[in-house]
Amino acid sequence: MTGTAPDGGDCRPRPPISFELFPPRTDAAALALGRTIDRLADVDPSFMSVTFGAGGSSRDRSLTLLRHVLEHTRVEPMAHLTCVGSSHAEANRLVREFLDAGITSFLALRGDPPAGADPEAGLGDLRSAAELVQLIHRVQEEREPFGQAGIPGIPGATSIRERPRPERVAVAAFPTGHPRSRDAQQDIDTLLAKEVAGANLAITQLFWDADDYLGFVARARSGGVTMPILPGIMPVTTPARLARLAELTGVPAPGGLAASLAADPDPDRQFAIGVEHAARLTDDVLDGGAPGLHLYTFNRHEAVLAVLDRLGLRTRAYAGTERNSRTP
Repeated sequence: MTGTAPDGGDCRPRPPISFELFPPRTDAAALALGRTIDRLADVDPSFMSVTFGAGGSSRDRSLTLLRHVLEHTRVEPMAHLTCVGSSHAEANRLVREFLDAGITSFLALRGDPPAGADPEAGLGDLRSAAELVQLIHRVQEEREPFGQAGIPGIPGATSIRERPRPERVAVAAFPTGHPRSRDAQQDIDTLLAKEVAGANLAITQLFWDADDYLGFVARARSGGVTMPILPGIMPVTTPARLARLAELTGVPAPGGLAASLAADPDPDRQFAIGVEHAARLTDDVLDGGAPGLHLYTFNRHEAVLAVLDRLGLRTRAYAGTERNSRTP
């Protein structure tokens, strides 16, 4: 791995790191997640994003989790919003509710219909993530109308003060192609439309090969996309989870990883295999110029922190020390 330097030689500065969580379904899971959030917050991430379900109870749990991150850590919480399951009026209300709670970062998604449903199922008058991005900015502008600011050195003179904007309005990117895209160019055109609408960050869905991410970024830059594109990386440490991800995302699982996990039934060895694979992928995309890392956690801290340890990226004072430990 080229990013580490145990002898004090060349090493890159630590990139921005972020994590994704989902709202817990039980009180016991909530208690465990609270401990995980504390461990993740110790890494000083740029933000933690929280997924958002279409149902009312799921949405309440999401907001509770976002408020917990906001009130009990120094980490910026990022709220997921989807077009599926939300009308324009409902999304407007939700954005206002988040902003009123102090949450100023969003991940705007078109969202997926239920398995087996029509691709347009659940969509109301919000038809795309780009429209949702525009709505987020518009709600913020309505809440914070233009004000006046004094002009230094000119007594009594004022100018229009710039309105505050959401901290981050992120969108999804698809290095291996969106399932409903006609071709690779449509993926780039869609991402560019999201940026034109006001997105200032993209986070990729899962990919298993660094060339998929790096090639996608190169095509995006050629197509006019300028915002940072964070690679989304998930350490997978069991064969069952790897198979389930392939089923959910439509991205085939890497044969080598699948075979290695299946060949060794020992949970500790499976953990080490999954961490090593994710660490190698992380190192490759950072070498290729990735501007940061977004780690999917499954609401557990052990694997993602082990990946950071493996690359010496746990702290901002990056010493380049390689570690490979199951117990961070």
